[in-house]
Parts: sequence; structure tokens; C-alpha cells
Amino acid sequence: MSSLLHSVELHGPAGRLEALLTAGLPSARYAALVAHPHPPSGGTMHTKAVYHAQKSFAHLGLPTLRFNFRGVGRSDGTHDEGHGEQDDVRAALDWLHHEFHLPILCSGFSFGAIMALAAGGPDPRVHGLIALGLPIRSTGRNYDLSCLAHCPQPKLFLSGDHDKYCPADLLALAVATAPPPSTTVILPGADHFFLGTSSSPAPKLAEMRHALESWLAATFNLSA
Repeated sequence: MSSLLHSVELHGPAGRLEALLTAGLPSARYAALVAHPHPPSGGTMHTKAVYHAQKSFAHLGLPTLRFNFRGVGRSDGTHDEGHGEQDDVRAALDWLHHEFHLPILCSGFSFGAIMALAAGGPDPRVHGLIALGLPIRSTGRNYDLSCLAHCPQPKLFLSGDHDKYCPADLLALAVATAPPPSTTVILPGADHFFLGTSSSPAPKLAEMRHALESWLAATFNLSA
């Protein structure tokens, strides 16, 4: 286990990208990346689900990077409606590969999940993909998930059963467009942010971490 955070700066296509790294253990067999939710809606690398995802990877001893997309925090640039943000993910993958020379597990939460799938799926350095709270639809908008067709790696889709942006039936249809293998986990009593509901008010972030770590153990033989 290695949970000590280090501030690092990446060189992205729009300039500096602010990031935090847990260095992991010398014996680590993978590195991990976590991308954050929609910047105009307040998403940052400090969003709770992103923080807890990094904690899961760090608990397993993996060097893990989370970063702020362009225009967020101290990252340069401005929001680019998901186009330039895919390039930001690619820059983060490049940095991880250069620093650690390990296969990468690429993950993201909400908007970050789409960015991780779109940028990580076609990248041969990425050996696994994790989509937390993958958004399928919101008011007046359906998300383009055509990137799923280009994601041959083992994939985890992890959402709450009260996620208004990710109805389970629509998630199943989206997952079916991706090449196998894929695993879908729906957490009871969890909303989009893996917080509670009126009938089950306690946060479900610990359950999210358990499901993520269980999948990593089963799929990549990773354990603390």
C-alpha cells in the first residue's frame, strides 16, 4: 500500500495540467489513471468519487495519477466540450508510460469515464478500463458512446441503481455495443455520485471501492 500524494505537473496540448500522484510500490505490475467529471458542472480531481477511486488503486500498491482537465484548478486552457479533454487524457497516459513503463488501467467518473473510454480504448498501453457512473443521458442530451466499439480491453461499468444519468437498462444496451469482456456492477441505494438516497442515506463510496477492488483482484490478480 502507498497513499502518499505528490503534486506533479503534466505538459498537455493546452499547457500545464495540474495533477496528483501516488507513487505506488516498486513491485507494482500496473499504473492507473483517474479522470474527473464534467468541469462546467464543478467536476475536479478532488471530486469524492475520483478521490476514492485513486485510494482503491493506491491500496493495491499501484502508481496512480489524477489530474485536472484543461481550465480546471491550475490547469491551463479552457473547457473544450470533450474534444481537447480526450487529448488531456492522452497526455496523462503518455506521462504515466514515460515515468513507470507499466501497462495502464484507465478509469474515469461520469464525464471522465467517457474521456477515459474514448482516449484509452484504442491505446495499446491501456490494459483495462473502468467507467464509474458512465452517463448515458441527461435532460435534453444523449451522450455519444460510439467509443465503446473501440474498447477491447477488460472493462468494468460501475454505477448506482439510483443514478438518474445512467438507467440500468440503457447502460446494458450501451455495454452490449462494446467487445467483450465487460462486467457491470449496479450498487443498490447509490446515486450518480455514489452517495445515498432518501431510503438509504449513507454514502456508498466504500461499496464503490469494494466493488472496484474486487473486480481488479478477479481480473488482474491484484490484491493489497
